[in-house]
Amino acid sequence: MDFLKTKANKLPEKPGVYIMKDSDKNIIYIGKAKILKRRVSQYFLSSKKHSEKIKAMVSNIKDFEYIVTDSEFEALVLECSLIKRHKPKYNVLLKDDKGYNYIEITNEAFPRILYVKQKNNPSSLYFGPYMNSFYVKNLVQEVINIFKLPTCNRNFLTSKTRPCLNYYINKCIAPCKQNISSKTYKSIIDEAISFIKNGSKNTIEKLNSEIIAASENLNFEKAANLRDRIKSIKTIVKEKQKVVSNKVKNQDVIALAISGNKASIHVFRFENGNLYDTENFLFDSFEDEISLRTEFIKRYYDLKTDIPENITLDGDIENEELIEKWIYKTKNKNIKILKPIKGEQFKLVQMCKNNAYEAFNIKNQNDDLQVLQKLKDILHLETVPYYIEAYDISNLQGSDNVGGMVVFKNAVPLKSSYKRFKIKTIDHQDDYNSIREVLERRIKNYRENKDTDNSFGKLPDLILIDGGVGQTSAAREIFSKENINVSIFGMVKDDRHRTRAITTHEEIIDIAKHKSVFNFLTKIQDEVHRFTIGYHKSLRNKRVKTSELTNIPGVGEKTSKILLKKFGSIKNISLASTEELLSIKGITKPCAEAIFKYFNGENQ
Repeated sequence: MDFLKTKANKLPEKPGVYIMKDSDKNIIYIGKAKILKRRVSQYFLSSKKHSEKIKAMVSNIKDFEYIVTDSEFEALVLECSLIKRHKPKYNVLLKDDKGYNYIEITNEAFPRILYVKQKNNPSSLYFGPYMNSFYVKNLVQEVINIFKLPTCNRNFLTSKTRPCLNYYINKCIAPCKQNISSKTYKSIIDEAISFIKNGSKNTIEKLNSEIIAASENLNFEKAANLRDRIKSIKTIVKEKQKVVSNKVKNQDVIALAISGNKASIHVFRFENGNLYDTENFLFDSFEDEISLRTEFIKRYYDLKTDIPENITLDGDIENEELIEKWIYKTKNKNIKILKPIKGEQFKLVQMCKNNAYEAFNIKNQNDDLQVLQKLKDILHLETVPYYIEAYDISNLQGSDNVGGMVVFKNAVPLKSSYKRFKIKTIDHQDDYNSIREVLERRIKNYRENKDTDNSFGKLPDLILIDGGVGQTSAAREIFSKENINVSIFGMVKDDRHRTRAITTHEEIIDIAKHKSVFNFLTKIQDEVHRFTIGYHKSLRNKRVKTSELTNIPGVGEKTSKILLKKFGSIKNISLASTEELLSIKGITKPCAEAIFKYFNGENQ
């Protein structure tokens, strides 16, 4: 660090480009500066104001080179050229998305419709190539939505399985239920292909003629399904026409969203006032908003050949005029950078920003579903565990014995379905029989509420027990005795109270090497432990308070509960006057005086 500081202090006070290298002399960062000495020296001063990204980069710098230029503009041009050539790991790097796009219809008993970049399967049917990836992705999604096609990877020829959430919200015809033949499914695929080839107008005309034929044959169920399909097509066409900007015909709208230490940048591309493309980019680390926005624009337009007259932003960038000049000189395009604060353009920026935030949710949802798929594979489950229940027991040397149940739906806590159990049959420390009682009551509630909206009215895909082989075996015995088939596993803790393994009644399954599953199960175990021990503490505190009040002559459990309900705490009771105590229904004068004397002595 001393060597780097000394070298930085000897830099000229001129514009130029600096090139950071690691111990293997690999280029890890390239930047430009108006004054080289000032900019480069900042890296090697106090790190308190540095972002995590800069701290990580500086810790890997072992040397740097520099190139002096005649102007800051020349430094910008050289910086972009060098970054494109060397692709340093700490610069903002974007992939050039040029290339062809295809729609693939797989050759299976239950074909799938996919968006792909290459034609890799000779047996599949392909449409394309298309230059616009946005168009292809949206068209595939439209077809899936209209015809309610599955998007999962299940094998529909194997045994019948429970459908996923999409079926229950009417977004999938669920061939996994095996209630639709391959022939019928392929006829729906044929309609989808017709939609891809002929568009919505011709498809609607064809479907209308099919409705008439179905009605004449008294096949009213088929006619109703076709009517719903037309409705879906019209809805999607209407939604596509919403995003139109009339005032600025050709422009890019760029917005930035931040969530924790991650950032998302979304781009809307307009041509003749119509949205024709959209892109999203996620970043795991960044220096600050202005720097990220600036770096993104340089990298993004260095890749593009189709640059509009206007670039509309949601905030400031560095060297705005310099960027405009750079695009003009390198792309032969005279552009204007806009930052609207009201009106139609501002609304477009906000819409773009909302999409940037939405990218976090989509990524999280995809990550969550991937974790569930990995969990299914590791535990060899028949279906993906979209609905998970976890149980824990808590007590203090057998007293205030309680159980807790937490629910995770689609890998997210479903707190409205959490349940607490006060153990009724065990008055000593016995986790095995305590878990038996809790699950017996769970099964009883299931049978009483089956097929209702009550959260007990459905069985989970997976049950997790906070404990080892003993607790897991006890839980499995109960479900086996009741002849109910649910996958049950135990969560075994390590020395740091994290889930190190999953146990059956016979074996231990190591999950430490599966980081995402390890973190997910630790999250579940932490949550069920927190929820259960919280209930245990609340009962224990309540008992302690009640027992202290029952030490007062004339005060029993009933009276102590009345007092605590009224005053909220023992401290408030101790501060109450005799008159305040007498004002409570059920408190007699001798009782009030005894309470006051207990807390205040003889002197009233």
